Amino acid sequence: MKNEAVKILQKKKKTILEQWSTNQLASDGLRDDLISNEDQLAQSDELLTVFLNALTDDNIEDPASYDFEKVIDILSGISISRAKQGFSSRETGVYIFSLKDALLTVLQQEIQDPTMLYSQSLKINKLLDNLTVITFETFIKGREEVILRQTDEISEISTPVIRVWDGVLALPIIGTLDSSRTQIVMENLLQEIVETGSSIAILDISGVPAVDSLVAQHLIKTVSATRLMGAECIISGIRPEIAQTVVHLGIDLSQIITKSTLSSALKTAFQMMQLQVVKKQREKVSFSKI
Repeated sequence: MKNEAVKILQKKKKTILEQWSTNQLASDGLRDDLISNEDQLAQSDELLTVFLNALTDDNIEDPASYDFEKVIDILSGISISRAKQGFSSRETGVYIFSLKDALLTVLQQEIQDPTMLYSQSLKINKLLDNLTVITFETFIKGREEVILRQTDEISEISTPVIRVWDGVLALPIIGTLDSSRTQIVMENLLQEIVETGSSIAILDISGVPAVDSLVAQHLIKTVSATRLMGAECIISGIRPEIAQTVVHLGIDLSQIITKSTLSSALKTAFQMMQLQVVKKQREKVSFSKI
């Protein structure tokens, strides 16, 4: 005999979709600024159709059944896309919870026997709770991908290599310098040295909030890598508090040229290249009356 809940749910698909849409419109998880009502309805219709087609007497009590693979694929795609679109985890969870509410509402309308209603509702609850867990897992995965991408983009933006003069590069560092960021700094700087043939690189740490032994070691590694490429490195932006910290920690920067400001570092770079910048005085222009 066909399971009563399966038979009812498959027969009442249209009613379920209508109830689910009503639940979504009534919830605070509705974000028509991120997805249109028409697109959300089409998305819901596809998910519900695949779910009901996969539902059988045998798997209604087996959330791990292979029959739900396509359902999970569609649900995962929805969760990841919502994470990237800007939905919160709560809003994404409400989307699936509202489906469960719609399914249980239809069962309550169609099953009169309290004992049977309780039994069938438990099965649907267990099945939808498993799908909700999958929703959150894939949402978190999608959000982590967004965070990683944004972190990479911020790292690229915050470590620009600037060609300030022929043969002179400057790399202003803003924020904390950790191991992964040091790698990006070195890669960008060395690549630019190769492409431009520059002989001097200025690392400006004015935007680094604090320098500890770890940050200092990262700077020394960057300087060493630069020298291996045949370029000299100057560190600028050494503020008084940073100088005191370096001395207190016993960090040896004596083999590295350091300057307090970027302008001082640039002036030193010009001297090393035997260049002199001369201020040109403006010619006075006089006008005579005709």
